[in-house]
Amino acid sequence: MSGKEMMFTPVKLGAIELKNRLVMAPLTRMRAIDGDVPNPLAKTYYSQRAGAGLIISEATQISCLGKGYPATPGIYSAEQTAAWKEIVDAVHAQGGKMVAQLWHVGRISHSSLHPEQGLPEAPSALAPAGQTYGADWKLHDYETPRAMSEK
Repeated sequence: MSGKEMMFTPVKLGAIELKNRLVMAPLTRMRAIDGDVPNPLAKTYYSQRAGAGLIISEATQISCLGKGYPATPGIYSAEQTAAWKEIVDAVHAQGGKMVAQLWHVGRISHSSLHPEQGLPEAPSALAPAGQTYGADWKLHDYETPRAMSEK
């Protein structure tokens, strides 16, 4: 069997049976709407790619403080989870499989992305060197995070 033929044969990845060996890598779309909810167009975007054996979602923050860039989706609220369920159901309806790329950017987050929570948290109050994007889509110097403590 040639490599091309093998690429289109089913394969088992852990407990997931894939129809082929094509995997769509995660791509940060930065199109979430207010509340870090996936944009309704995400359902179309992902279902159009359901021919891949597996789709890995864009980076999806697990908490508000884990947000790394403007307009990235979360999966920590009921509204976000409901939107992701619609997306995954649409992918499944096209015969596709999908998994989530979960992320939390830690001290790299900028406080403007979560103004109610303030500065990002880290094990120590040490600012990294460099810059990141804020809620205004402009580059800002990394901030000195709040040192975590036992709660």
